[in-house]
Amino acid sequence: MKLTFGRAGQRGRRRLSRESAKAGLPPGTMVFIGEQAVQSARIDLTSYDKDELIELRDVSVERCLESLKTDGVTWVNVNGIHDVDLISSLGKAFDLHALTLEDIVNTAHRPKIEEFPDYLFMVIKMIYFDAAAGQTVVEHVSLVLGSNFVISFQEREGDVFEIVRERLRASKGRIRAMPADYLAYALMDAMVDNYFLVVEHFADRVEELDELIAGDPPADAMREIHLLRREVLGLRKVIWPLREAMSLLYKGELQLIRPETRMFLRDLYDHTIQLLDMIESFREVLGGLHDAYLSATNNRMNEIMKVLTIIATIFIPLTFIAGIYGMNFEHMPELAWPAAYFVVLGVMLLIGAGMLVFFRRKRWL
Repeated sequence: MKLTFGRAGQRGRRRLSRESAKAGLPPGTMVFIGEQAVQSARIDLTSYDKDELIELRDVSVERCLESLKTDGVTWVNVNGIHDVDLISSLGKAFDLHALTLEDIVNTAHRPKIEEFPDYLFMVIKMIYFDAAAGQTVVEHVSLVLGSNFVISFQEREGDVFEIVRERLRASKGRIRAMPADYLAYALMDAMVDNYFLVVEHFADRVEELDELIAGDPPADAMREIHLLRREVLGLRKVIWPLREAMSLLYKGELQLIRPETRMFLRDLYDHTIQLLDMIESFREVLGGLHDAYLSATNNRMNEIMKVLTIIATIFIPLTFIAGIYGMNFEHMPELAWPAAYFVVLGVMLLIGAGMLVFFRRKRWL
C-alpha cells in the first residue's frame, strides 16, 4: 500500500472499494486488498546459527521446509503478497490459520499481535520517505514467529531489513547466537527505527512552516498546514495501534517470547511511546500554526482596513466641502473671489493635514 498521507482520503476511498469485494465471503477467505507492487512474488531464505549463514534467493516452499530441519534459525522473506496461491501454499506448509492468511493479504489491516498455538502473528507497517517521489510510503508487513523460524511478508522488494541482513552477515552483536524471537525483535526494531527518520522529516517541514508563518505568510500557507496535519494524522493512525501491539509483546505472557528478549521489547515499546509523543507535539504545533496564520491574516486585514478607513475618514470632510461648491446655486459670493479656488484648496489641505496629525497623536497610525 503505497500512499501519500496528504491523499489519504482518496486512497481510503479506493481501499474501501476493494474491501467491498470481501462482502459476503466466509471468514478466512484470502482476497488481496492493495496495489500490486512487484510483477511476481518471490521467496528469499536465510538460515543461520553461530557458525554458518546461508542466503538463498527465489526458493521454493519445499526448500523452506527443509531448512526447518536444521538446528539454527530460518528466516523466510516473501516479496509480494498479491500472489494469493503462493501465500496459501506457504501457509499450508507452515500450518498457518486461515484468518492469518486473510490478514496477510489485507494491506488495510491495522498493526496488531495475535497468539496461536504454534506461532505468533504480527502485523506492522513499514514507513519510509521516498525522496525521489517526495512522498511517505506505507508498506504492509506481516511477521510470523515460530519456535525456530520467522516469516516476513512484504508488498515490495527493497526494505529497511537490509541492516539486519548486514548484521547477520557480519555476525555483529548477539543476533547470530539468539533464537528466532530475537530475529523478530530485530526486524521490528529496524522498522520502528526508520519511523524516527520519517518523523524527523516531518519535524523539518513543521519547522520550515513555523518560520514561514512567523514572517509574512503566503496565501498558500493554510493549504500546506492542512496538508501537513492530514499527513501527521495518517502517521498517528499507523503508530497508535503499534503501541498497543508492542505493549502486548512486552507485557503479555506469550510463550514464544523469552524473558531475555522481553527486555529488548520493552525498549521497543518505549520507542513507540516516544514516537507518539512527537506526533502529538506536531499536532499541537500545527494547531498553533493554524491559529497563528489566521491571526496573522486577520491582523494584515485589520491593517489594510485601518488604512482604508483613515483614507476614507480624511476624505469625508473634503468631499463635504467639494459637495457644497458643486451645488448649482446662483448666489454663492465666494465664487466671485479671485483667490477663492486657492483658498478652498488650502482649507482642504489644512483639514487633511490636521486629521493626520490628530491620528498620529492618538497612535492610530
